[in-house]
Amino acid sequence: MDGVLVIDKPPGPTSHDVVDIVRRLVGMRRVGHVGTLDPAATGVLPLVIGKATRLARFLAGDRKEYVATLLLGTRTKTFDLEGEVTESRAVRVTPDQVARGVGSMIGTFFQSPPPFSAKKVGGARAYRLARAGAAVAPPPVEVSLFECELLDLTPPVIIVRLVSSAGFYVRALAEDLGQRLGTGACLQALRRTRSGRFLIDTAVPLDHVIAAPEDAARRVIAMADLLPELPGVPLTSEGIRRVSLGQDIGPGDMLAPTGVLAARVRLLTPDGMLVAVAERRPASGFLHPSVVLI
Repeated sequence: MDGVLVIDKPPGPTSHDVVDIVRRLVGMRRVGHVGTLDPAATGVLPLVIGKATRLARFLAGDRKEYVATLLLGTRTKTFDLEGEVTESRAVRVTPDQVARGVGSMIGTFFQSPPPFSAKKVGGARAYRLARAGAAVAPPPVEVSLFECELLDLTPPVIIVRLVSSAGFYVRALAEDLGQRLGTGACLQALRRTRSGRFLIDTAVPLDHVIAAPEDAARRVIAMADLLPELPGVPLTSEGIRRVSLGQDIGPGDMLAPTGVLAARVRLLTPDGMLVAVAERRPASGFLHPSVVLI
């Protein structure tokens, strides 16, 4: 069961709820998620299971793709329809105005997370402070919006497709776009269609995981198939032993000494099983196992 199970999360449960469900089904404590989805959001939620939990940090920074439904003319405390409405107005915008507004959001900038978010402010979760009535302003975080495309406009509803960096809040995008358009806006619905290389087409619906856990287990992506963007370096038996001890790997420990100069590589058994992720030491060129999986 070591690997990644890509869940198609339904609306309702939190990301942690999904983790707890899968923990019970597989009988393992070592289960985590890569990239949080709000309870109302749906779509791709990669779960790392067993030894693959140690690879989560290499997966968490991947780009995310969403289809978001925004409601113009309405602002809320949470920047989505889960929160109290703070402003409501009639919407008068043209398709060109909306398209220009959507396109203007693309770039790298500092984004202010929603007050109702899991960001920490003074050591406490922002949403806990906000629920207690405190004025919350989580510090801005640098994020990137690589693509933002208007798919449909049926006032007061618009649908956009976007590709963002990790840590990007689509709810904050709705709030910011509403201000640019002069209408106000909030997030009505959100579906994540991609998280890195994990696509919605290969995701397993959570209800299917619950109904047929044995079939879901067969859908787990093995560790050997993770991180394909990193060059693979097959090792000798002595090299594998050295990796198990956390020792550096040199040319003599490789089945075929490689000229790969990548800063990070996968260390493999002769038959392709992943045993470690290694960082190249600049001075010696040796490979240091930073994450050992055996």
